[in-house]
Amino acid sequence: MEVREQSRTVELWLTQEEKNDPAFRDGLKPIYEKYRAEKYLVAVFLPGEENLYQQTRDLLVYNRRKLAEQQARGGMVMDG
Repeated sequence: MEVREQSRTVELWLTQEEKNDPAFRDGLKPIYEKYRAEKYLVAVFLPGEENLYQQTRDLLVYNRRKLAEQQARGGMVMDG
């Protein structure tokens, strides 16, 4: 759990086991209620089912290919 005072957000990062445990998920309700009462945005991040390495690699390859295509056409390339 990460509490960000400046942006008034609370991030909860769950493991695969926590994600699949209904009792654990129900146990988070008091945390939601506490921070919502204090006007915080509570965000829960759940793990996915796909291979993170493979998905990230594919995204980087795709972005590099699109950039090369833009440069080959003489198109404008923007940073950031």
